[in-house]
Amino acid sequence: MKRVGVFLCWCGSNIAGTVDVGKVAEQARRLPGVVHVEENKYTCSEPGQAAIVKAIKDQRLDRVVVASCSPRLHEATFRRTVESAGLNPYFFEMANVREHCSWIHTDKETATPKAFDLVRMAVAKALRNEALTRGSITIEKRALVIGAGIAGIQAALDIADAGHEVILLEREPTIGGRMAQLDKTFPTLDCSQCILTPKMVDAAKHPNITLYTWSELEKVAGYIGNFTVTIRRKARGVDETLCTGCGVCQSKCPVKVPSEFDEGMGMRKAIYSPFPQAVPNRPVMDRANCTFFKTGKCKICERFCEAKAIRFDQEDSLIEVKVGAIVTATGFDLFKVEKYGEYGYGLYPDVINSLQFERLVNASGPTDGKIKKPSDHEIPKSVAFVLCVGSRDEQKGTTYCSRACCMYSIKHAIQFRDKVKDGRAYVFYMDIRTPGKSYEEFYKRAAVDYGVEFIRGRPSKIFSRNGKLVLKAEDTLLGRPIEVEVEMVVLAPAMLARNDAAKIAQTMSISYDGYGFLNEAHPKLRPVETNTAGIFLAGVCQGPKDIPDTVAQASAAASKVIGLLSHEQMATEPMIARVSEALCSGCLWCKPICPYQAIEAKTITEKIQGKVVSREVAAVNSGLCQGCGACTVACRDGAMNISGFTNDQLLAEVDELLGASRPACAAE
Repeated sequence: MKRVGVFLCWCGSNIAGTVDVGKVAEQARRLPGVVHVEENKYTCSEPGQAAIVKAIKDQRLDRVVVASCSPRLHEATFRRTVESAGLNPYFFEMANVREHCSWIHTDKETATPKAFDLVRMAVAKALRNEALTRGSITIEKRALVIGAGIAGIQAALDIADAGHEVILLEREPTIGGRMAQLDKTFPTLDCSQCILTPKMVDAAKHPNITLYTWSELEKVAGYIGNFTVTIRRKARGVDETLCTGCGVCQSKCPVKVPSEFDEGMGMRKAIYSPFPQAVPNRPVMDRANCTFFKTGKCKICERFCEAKAIRFDQEDSLIEVKVGAIVTATGFDLFKVEKYGEYGYGLYPDVINSLQFERLVNASGPTDGKIKKPSDHEIPKSVAFVLCVGSRDEQKGTTYCSRACCMYSIKHAIQFRDKVKDGRAYVFYMDIRTPGKSYEEFYKRAAVDYGVEFIRGRPSKIFSRNGKLVLKAEDTLLGRPIEVEVEMVVLAPAMLARNDAAKIAQTMSISYDGYGFLNEAHPKLRPVETNTAGIFLAGVCQGPKDIPDTVAQASAAASKVIGLLSHEQMATEPMIARVSEALCSGCLWCKPICPYQAIEAKTITEKIQGKVVSREVAAVNSGLCQGCGACTVACRDGAMNISGFTNDQLLAEVDELLGASRPACAAE
């Protein structure tokens, strides 16, 4: 005969304010199998947990039900509690009478009977709970970091400094990401390259970091602690082991094309390094624009290369590595401001975006740091900075705030006023948002010390008049339409998820939101983890953020990886899918349904009527399975069950709930 103990939590007034806990306790005492019922103001507290341990020993309980808050918060807490009293932790069951009941009702007449329904369902399930045992898997002591912007570099360095091997993967010819394109950082206005370049060099020279640039993620298989990753190393056209980075090949190449790194504001060669401080400082061949690959003639770079490092016949190669954890730091794209045709981007050369302005103001940029108009290369005497181009706009852009745009546009206005002393800077904004340390002070400095003029209003149109650009807008503070004439306009585009973010997410079997940003497991409690165990997030791939928040999240993801890799083995969750091979027909309808690719076919042999026959059945990889239950729904034979949530257990809860009209279940 099973002996169930029910422990009801008041949660201060969170539950007791809406639920008559005493009434629920009185009714719970009449449930089959219940031998002990107890109330506690805070069951999760140390005294509350001690009461559970005491009751288990004194009342010889073999099942425990706690009616309190969300299992996400305290299920692990109470499992540890019952385990400390000698019970199998999976004999514990939790009823969520806070989020599922007291917080969504306003009167006790409604909430109290519902709370009891939840309790008696939990008791019905607890009576059918079985002892489960955690397994263990070995852990590969190596991590993969995808993306080598500041987030990826920071995560890789933290993991490597802890003594673990790291593979740092970057799709571009150099590490550094978006931060390498910036001139200065707010609110301190320190040089972006000056603080980034040392980290780039540290990452390249760290004995625990293997750097793969001009490489992309091809495939991810396996599970936490045991991922097998396939990497495509694109043909660089240069033997990195022989190349000295002298730059002669670049200087001799006759082909010039717009530079992606300079956002089209400058030119590069068909064999190139993106910028002078590139790491590794080895060029890459642009086959789409190389004369030899287009016509079969040229090879000037090869003739002048003293190191004999040019390789026109080089092909892509695939390498396979095993890692225990993955950090995804794939960065972001910028909103295509061309969608705002009324702003004249692409029509008027002096309408540019913020990243193009960064390259103009940068000392290593195409104008050597001098702010010049693209149209005539003259220094502008007036510049307008337009915020929220693509952000907070349901009609043409995205609904969210990109968080960093206000601050970097204020930075740009300060930089312009610093370089052009007699210039005028206008900032058109919807709302100025300064959420970081010293950010508000930075905004005030711009207005007071640098004379930046802030206009609250989104321009409706930008057009040319007498050689000037005219911004037509409404000043919502003055409540009247205005026109402002300037010589240059800088548009602040929204931060978007990478255009291949969905592909990356599907490759790694992680989820992404409607905007394409990768989803964290929980926005508050697990902000750097994903629902696929062993895969973590860092930086803007998870959502818009500035550099300080990006670095903080990267270190947080690294700490999770370090914690994982510090163990030789890790315990596995037993509440996963199990296959009844006797019932399985081998149809494998469950396989395409599984979002974690945890189901494969396997062949079993059995004796039927004296004959040994082989047949195919489904098999579950315990390392990959997350216990979501999708396969149990797809299984037509009823051969799939989730341990801890079997069909028998769930149907027992449903059967109990269907008796809700019985007098004993109503509030008296």
